[in-house]
Amino acid sequence: MHKSQLRAKLSGARAEMSDAMRTEAGRALRDAVLDLPQVRMAGTVAAYYSVGTEPDTRGLVYALWKRGTYVLLPVMLPDGDLDWASYEGPASLVPGRHGLLEPAEPLRGVAAVARADAVIVPALAVARSTGVRLGRGAGCYDRALARVGGQIPVIALLYDDELVDSLPADPHDRQVTHVARPSHGISAVS
Repeated sequence: MHKSQLRAKLSGARAEMSDAMRTEAGRALRDAVLDLPQVRMAGTVAAYYSVGTEPDTRGLVYALWKRGTYVLLPVMLPDGDLDWASYEGPASLVPGRHGLLEPAEPLRGVAAVARADAVIVPALAVARSTGVRLGRGAGCYDRALARVGGQIPVIALLYDDELVDSLPADPHDRQVTHVARPSHGISAVS
């Protein structure tokens, strides 16, 4: 199956989930990620602020910030790359491109993600054996993850059935090191 077909299938399955199911999944993911030792010890975490049917990260981002972690959120640039700015609470967010909420704080540069101790990324699916992640197709996170060192945990947030045996991959596709799923917690991949 081609990536575009997979994206449509996975997005359709997400759209069929109830709001209550997505909320409960977000809580389980929040708790699992917060308990991961690499995240507990992280001084800086690069994350994202969920939209639509994505697994909810709002509680996770807020909890990281409240416990004193420096949280970086992406700011979409006109060329599709991601800059990063600090999250300073829910009131620090403003509407951005593509319906996203972005921090209104000063931009830290596209390389700021490289200084994070852990990176949390969106994904529609991840291949169990390789860690290849299927995103929405714009390549934003592939460019950002190219800047992240190999020893840094990169965690994709998924719903339970989105860890799959294999995915088509292109040379520019970046891998994740871990997945978090509501009923399964955190697991290493690849």
